[in-house]
Amino acid sequence: MEEVYGIRYSKPEVVLLQDTGIGVAEVAARTCYDSFSNSENGVVQDIETKLPDAPMCDELNSIDDSKLLDDLAWTYFHHSILEHANLSYLVRGTSRGVLQEHARHRIQAISVRSTRYTMSSIINAFVASKKTNDKEFFIQKVLSFDMFVTIDKDYNTLEISAMYDKLDFQSKRLDDFYSIAVAKSSLEFLDKFDSATELYDALQNGKKKRNVGDAFKHIITDNVKVDMVVTFNLRSLKNYFTLRDSGAAYFQIRWLAQEMMSVTPKKYLDLIIKKR
Repeated sequence: MEEVYGIRYSKPEVVLLQDTGIGVAEVAARTCYDSFSNSENGVVQDIETKLPDAPMCDELNSIDDSKLLDDLAWTYFHHSILEHANLSYLVRGTSRGVLQEHARHRIQAISVRSTRYTMSSIINAFVASKKTNDKEFFIQKVLSFDMFVTIDKDYNTLEISAMYDKLDFQSKRLDDFYSIAVAKSSLEFLDKFDSATELYDALQNGKKKRNVGDAFKHIITDNVKVDMVVTFNLRSLKNYFTLRDSGAAYFQIRWLAQEMMSVTPKKYLDLIIKKR
């Protein structure tokens, strides 16, 4: 938890899902200079005279140090060879605001939890509240989702109340609101239950409306949590850490960069983070 500008925030969690090793980057560099025999790593030396088989590739990918890569990264600033190493991270609980910042980094693969496909619980809570004239049910139910990076209950209640008001405004403009919000097979529940809790549970247990976020994703803000998997090549990761672990960076993406750095193996950090 961290307090910024008077608001308390949760921090993201990060797991390193996979890393390809630095051995391929050394092979790429030695291919450029035809200098396999100069490597301190025996498996790289062997590549000069034979194509690597599966055991050699396994050994190559377990290399933890390369003097050539260190020289190229820090003496000659030949960073293109770092593009042959890739790392993938699972990120939980960052914000949509950070997602916008991430989009400015050109060289990355990113897959993000979709609001188009994952808003049904929010919409079901609104439908149950609207049909039973119980706004407080919506507020309390959505509070239980833990869907914001902010963790102040009073602040989050303001966010949720605004979500309700926006949906309520839209519902009064659309004659077919419920047919857009609820799967066809679940429409019968709207007249079957008088309790918001019972109606919500029935909608949740029924068929989910596909792409419900197409009509309603406008109701959420940059404060909403997102999960994503991001993959960087090492050169791009260097750029990302340089820019985002800076005091000038947006504080939430700085937190994320720091969490990513904390799970990044030393053999990569040694090539991209200036030694202090």
